[in-house]
Amino acid sequence: MVEASGHPQVVRSPDELYATRPPWDIGKPQSAFRVLADSGVLRGRVLDVGCGTGEHVLMAAELSLDATGVDLASAALRTAEEKASDRGLAARFLRHDARKLGCLGESFDTVLDCGLFHIFGGADRAAYAESLGSVLGPGGRYFLLCFSDRERGDRWSHVHRVTQRDIAATFSGGWRVDSIEPATIEITTDPDGVRAWFAALTRS
Repeated sequence: MVEASGHPQVVRSPDELYATRPPWDIGKPQSAFRVLADSGVLRGRVLDVGCGTGEHVLMAAELSLDATGVDLASAALRTAEEKASDRGLAARFLRHDARKLGCLGESFDTVLDCGLFHIFGGADRAAYAESLGSVLGPGGRYFLLCFSDRERGDRWSHVHRVTQRDIAATFSGGWRVDSIEPATIEITTDPDGVRAWFAALTRS
């Protein structure tokens, strides 16, 4: 998670978010991404943007894929590295801004995004989409799990409620939107989770 302009409300700094265990840190991959892994869709070099404590990076590493995670929360990255060591998995974790992925000077085949897209609005969202395009070549896949406009109430006032149209508009140039399906973001504080969209896109 990172601070972003265009927000409904000011976001705390990345490390403040992990001063205590945040509700989205469920200690395992989100079910939507677990299904991807089990179906064999993940391939090549995998990048998890806004990786937090690394569960999706480690999921890819368990499949013997080249797995990298980026985040701005140093505390979360330290936890991710400890998990990798404890599980005997080879994975790389970098402190890096997801809006500037081109600065990595690398390319990836698959990008995972669990709960990052929905913090961006306006120019930050456009910069993020451009950043993703800079590291995904033609045929590269991007899988996105984000808050949905179907989620009501104000308990998550610091994130955007994303519509299907928002996703399609953000990735209208140089991308193919393969699917956008209703989904759930699992959290530790509510067994019903948070209403979400799960989108699959391909770089054209």
